[in-house]
Amino acid sequence: MAAARGGRVRAPSGTRERGRGLVSAPRQDPLRDPRFFADPYPAYDRLREGCPVQRVPTGSGGHSAYLITGHPEARAAFTDPRLSKDTARFFADRPSDRDLHPAVSRTMLTSDPPAHTRQRRVATPLFTAGRVRELRPYLTRVVDGLMAAWRPGTEVDLVAELAVPLPVTVVCELLGVPESDRATLTGWSHELFDATDTHRVDAASHRIGDYLTHLVETARATPGDGPLHSLLRDCDEGGLDRDETVSLAALLLVAGHETTTQFIGNAVLALLRHPEAFDRLRRDPDLIPGALDELLRYDSPVGVATFRYSTEDLRIGGFDIPAGFPVLIAPGAANRDPAPFPHPDRLDLDRDATAHLSFGHGIHRCPGAPLARAETEIALRTLLTRFPHTRLAVPEDSLTWRRTRLTRGLTALPLRLA
Repeated sequence: MAAARGGRVRAPSGTRERGRGLVSAPRQDPLRDPRFFADPYPAYDRLREGCPVQRVPTGSGGHSAYLITGHPEARAAFTDPRLSKDTARFFADRPSDRDLHPAVSRTMLTSDPPAHTRQRRVATPLFTAGRVRELRPYLTRVVDGLMAAWRPGTEVDLVAELAVPLPVTVVCELLGVPESDRATLTGWSHELFDATDTHRVDAASHRIGDYLTHLVETARATPGDGPLHSLLRDCDEGGLDRDETVSLAALLLVAGHETTTQFIGNAVLALLRHPEAFDRLRRDPDLIPGALDELLRYDSPVGVATFRYSTEDLRIGGFDIPAGFPVLIAPGAANRDPAPFPHPDRLDLDRDATAHLSFGHGIHRCPGAPLARAETEIALRTLLTRFPHTRLAVPEDSLTWRRTRLTRGLTALPLRLA
């Protein structure tokens, strides 16, 4: 099948059958429907079954993008150099009413090699397997401290009392953010992912960018040997200028905790929804590291990856994408593709789910993945060990989800500890 410019889909000879042959592209943005935020998987299934690469409307004003929902197609798109992440280049000759701070809009995530290569070379050593092993005692102390006041028979909000503060504490330590500022920064970060209010997003980006610019400039003017000073030395040695250094700090702050927060919350809810899996990990917590890939696949903390665009006409998995179009890759959909993952709506801890795309793939794969896995593993192990009979404190249908297509996560997860 190939997606035609007019929004129709047909099945040419020589391509594998994945849809119904001829389908219509959605008339409205399928990623802004209120039902999508509550449960995106039926929409993902319809889109993928219709055509795993198709043109869809985005927002208002007649704009559109190519949305990739199939697993092999998404995996190929993540590594295709003809899909650029350089958003500044894409919008250079296109009028826009957006006003994002450069530190947020021009990060490593929005660049191509060689600029991307230079910035990633600085970021990657922060999250190597060896470095994360060194951090594990610290991560355990943070989790223990956050759960110190938890008692059986009481209620807690796992999101507010563990899933948010754990990664926030870790990344803020790395950046030298004072404890008194961390809650404010967390609030700005949440606003940055608000899919319903672009003005609010833009304003939050400036608050974050201005704060981090001041933080970096203050650290440069004050000699020291803390984590932020060490990061600044790495940035200098890596050839990053001031703006690139601030943008790396912004990326570490936002990406360093948002997805981990959703990972922890989604994983706990998935286990509560599947008591057999919960009991299995409760009886043998050493199985938790091996269960993380399936938990990531089952309810990905990243629904739709950040913006790409086609620099030339190309084909992804036999599907045509013309030059000059935005391209959205949906790991949340790809991870539920039944081709690589039979019975994808089932949480199966025995499944080999290592091919999931929750951390991306290729040169833009999340460098912080080892840290996110370690934080989630320690959080789950501590919860299941201390409170092995924990359950939801509210009806499941009363849970609410954040209104953003980029990440998927709960606004709160009330638990009754036991």
